[in-house]
Amino acid sequence: MSRPSSGHEDIVGRYVNITSNGVAFRIFYEEAGEGVPLICLHTAGTDSRQFRHVLNDPDVTSKCRVIAFDMPYHGRSNPPDDWWLKKYLLTTDTYLNLIHDFWLALGIDRPIVMGCSMGGAVTLGVAARYQEEITGIIGLESAAFAEGRDNDFLHHPAIHGGELAASYTYGLNAPSSPEAGCRENWWYYSQGGPGVYKGDVYFYCEDWDAREEIKSIDTNLCKVSLLTGEYDYSATPEMSRAAHEAITGSRFTVMEDIGHFPMIEHYERFRPYLLTELEQMV
Repeated sequence: MSRPSSGHEDIVGRYVNITSNGVAFRIFYEEAGEGVPLICLHTAGTDSRQFRHVLNDPDVTSKCRVIAFDMPYHGRSNPPDDWWLKKYLLTTDTYLNLIHDFWLALGIDRPIVMGCSMGGAVTLGVAARYQEEITGIIGLESAAFAEGRDNDFLHHPAIHGGELAASYTYGLNAPSSPEAGCRENWWYYSQGGPGVYKGDVYFYCEDWDAREEIKSIDTNLCKVSLLTGEYDYSATPEMSRAAHEAITGSRFTVMEDIGHFPMIEHYERFRPYLLTELEQMV
């Protein structure tokens, strides 16, 4: 896919004010294209800039209205009022409700929900809880259960949390991925707020367990596609395969020469896999 060397991109950014779980949030989102809504969920500790290539891909935006939003505390979305009075810990219910309330606030009908890493995990919960309201999910690096990711150094007064999170996750890229893409993702991670990555990891490896719930997903109502990089040692192909085997009628592909961040570390390699799954959805 060629990228224009100058001029404006078609991406438009906006803010929307929503209430979820009784809490008011100011949410930033970007969008491009027309057609079936495709909501994109970023990884832990980063923001929706990870999906800029998807938003700029005319083969995607000609079929889909691509919408990528920053979770509260992330990127350009504010924390809620009085955020400094409590520790940030993302929970499964908070996460699922916020995603649902976001698309309702935008008046979106039957979206496809695509997420990566913690966003890929929660897509499984979206499918289980809201399967009658959505077209389907595309889970990138999805796991129904993951543990052992937390450590005290992720938020420590003697350590630069942004640099640690960025470098901690840098090794999850495939060895063949272009350095420019890997470093771009590093840059996004380095800008995370204090304790936000650790708070996201709480969801991912402490609160999240959908191994039984996903068995209720009816792929006649909600299509399920799972894509996992062969070099991902966090949400491994085996973990995604276990989710696939629990969901009758789901699709699962191991992506060659890709790590944990397909949409940003090596979009050209990821793109054919994405277009194939969108053809199944749209």
